[in-house]
Amino acid sequence: MRADIVPGAVFPDYELTDHAKTRRRLSELQGGDPMILLLSRGHFCPKDHQQHLRLAAHYPEIAVAYTQIVTIATDNIFEINEFRASVGAQWTFLSDAGRKVQKDLDIQEYTDPTHDPMVPHTLVLKPGLVVHSIYNGYWYWGRPSVEDLRRDLREVTREIRPDWDPTLPELRAAWDKGDHSRHYPYKQGE
Repeated sequence: MRADIVPGAVFPDYELTDHAKTRRRLSELQGGDPMILLLSRGHFCPKDHQQHLRLAAHYPEIAVAYTQIVTIATDNIFEINEFRASVGAQWTFLSDAGRKVQKDLDIQEYTDPTHDPMVPHTLVLKPGLVVHSIYNGYWYWGRPSVEDLRRDLREVTREIRPDWDPTLPELRAAWDKGDHSRHYPYKQGE
């Protein structure tokens, strides 16, 4: 991974084609929410299947927590769709068949010249594509568990949501005065 991709840095706002053949930017997919970003080896990798199956099983919980998930793999569109369907994923998969992300981040998995994948990484991103945590998943146990992600996302959400604790007297007082700007969905000027 490039030396400048560290916690606190802004992750590049890549634009790639998604599983539905639409060009998408990471920032557009993230919106104002935390994001789990999976840089995946691809459809052929049983480790990636296991990781994605686990996340798919927890997707309802992740979605209700206003957290986005995006997978980027070096697969073509056909393979991306097969991978997405085979794990039951409901989130966006982006194709990096041209190896743009792989090359830019310097994560080519040189040990597999047959598939030419990227070294798998999982990142937890704060809004604005700010890196909170990075996991190197070359070996399966380097990938975050659901509990690792829960811990990271709890920290991120506590930091970015001004209404994390709605029992704070100042939040209640603002609400009672009609100021809802510090309550989700954070509309300004209320």
